[in-house]
Amino acid sequence: MPSDDIYQAEPPHRPSKEEDRERDHQRRPSLTGRPRTSTADTAEIDETLSHPGSVRINVKGAFIVDQETSTPATPVGRSGSPGRHETKDIRLPNHTAVVSHIAIDIGGSLAKLVYFSREAHTTELGGRLNFINFETDHIDECLEFMRRIKDKHLELNGGNGSSSARVAGELCVMATGGGAYKYYDTIRDVLGVDVLREDEMECLIIGLDFFITEIPREVFTYSETNPMHFVEPSESVYPYLLVNIGSGVSFLKVSGPRKYERVGGTSLGGGTLWGLLSLLTGARTFDEMLELASQGDNSKVDMLVGDIYGTDYGKIGLKSTTIASSFGKVFRKKRQAEQEAEDSGGRRHKDHECHHSESHDGVQEDAPGKCSSHEESRPFSAADVSVSLLYAISNNIGQIAFLQSQIHGLSHIYFGGSFIRGHPQTMNTLSYAIKFWSQGAKQAYFLRHEGYLGAVGAFLKRQPRNWGRRGSFEELAVPMELRLKAGRGGKEADTTVPGLSP
Repeated sequence: MPSDDIYQAEPPHRPSKEEDRERDHQRRPSLTGRPRTSTADTAEIDETLSHPGSVRINVKGAFIVDQETSTPATPVGRSGSPGRHETKDIRLPNHTAVVSHIAIDIGGSLAKLVYFSREAHTTELGGRLNFINFETDHIDECLEFMRRIKDKHLELNGGNGSSSARVAGELCVMATGGGAYKYYDTIRDVLGVDVLREDEMECLIIGLDFFITEIPREVFTYSETNPMHFVEPSESVYPYLLVNIGSGVSFLKVSGPRKYERVGGTSLGGGTLWGLLSLLTGARTFDEMLELASQGDNSKVDMLVGDIYGTDYGKIGLKSTTIASSFGKVFRKKRQAEQEAEDSGGRRHKDHECHHSESHDGVQEDAPGKCSSHEESRPFSAADVSVSLLYAISNNIGQIAFLQSQIHGLSHIYFGGSFIRGHPQTMNTLSYAIKFWSQGAKQAYFLRHEGYLGAVGAFLKRQPRNWGRRGSFEELAVPMELRLKAGRGGKEADTTVPGLSP
């Protein structure tokens, strides 16, 4: 049996009394005197053969690496859109086996990559899980980065001759998300390795369970007064609601390991924010949009309760700063600005006219430093628009999450997905919405690797090579029998841990 420090994507099954009786019956000799089965008579072998499990990660002593710790260099693509390297690597000081696969979760907006590497320039044991993402539009740059990982792996573990061929044959990519199907042939052609596609929702649950139960200082709650209160890993986590916010949003009720149901969703997610702000502001990347939002004042764009009542509406628990209507002031302020421009004969606009330059793609852009007067003359800025839309989408997701948790009787709500990005305004809005609507009865939880649940789940689902093909039964059964001291007359066997090379 694996020790408590060895994490598997699928925990061992505990057979029921009925299963035990059936197994005892199967062990009895048949009328011909021949045994009814040729496999070892242990529940663990039976379960392992029917559910071969996955890569086993030694999580003893695992911790999230401090920001100051050196990490691999951030790749910069030809388009000038670099991969966004997460410095929050997870150190696995006691994992010594070689990992021969990479995992990728390709969504509509981002491709999230997880891979294992040894510590550079050190004799220390173990290694780390690395996290990096690329815009899906630049998938070729992501694949080039993966190719370099593959080459490095062969260099470190390949050796010469047959050893090199064996290591190369064990390499594979575990892929999930819609892009696992869309880019399947492309990944195989570029990397020349097997690509194993895994179910997106199942990978999300496996990844989240891993973070919740195994990684210290990963899960936390958020509020303005206590921004990051960490929750210790726990084995008693079910049931819960997972709100996965990517380009769209999925709501998953999780009752146990691999027991889940998608109970709802909304098309208004990260892709909505990204798309609308690309139209309404000059920001080009999601991180630029979040930076804009952090500088904005939504009260210049949104109609607040105080704008209507002049104060709080205490009878129903609404503060004066509560948003009554997202973008509710825009039409009135825009019409007022247009009227003032007409009254001044257009001179106001001319006095603050921007100087434009043409970008490489033919789109006119404001020249840096040339539009400050014009920006100041407008009733609201791009930053104000950004934070208003961020609040609108976050509040909507938060309220739907509460309603789903209420319907299904769930008090623990985990928010994942690349929409969050550790952004304080987003987390505070989601957390406040859950506390407000539940009157403090439910709790919102966040993760430091919130965007990598699917990729980590795919990483952990790596199964033994050739599983399901002729001969794979013996390849898996014999090492298990040896570990249980039920050998087959001294027969030599490959005791490789599933998913890992020696």
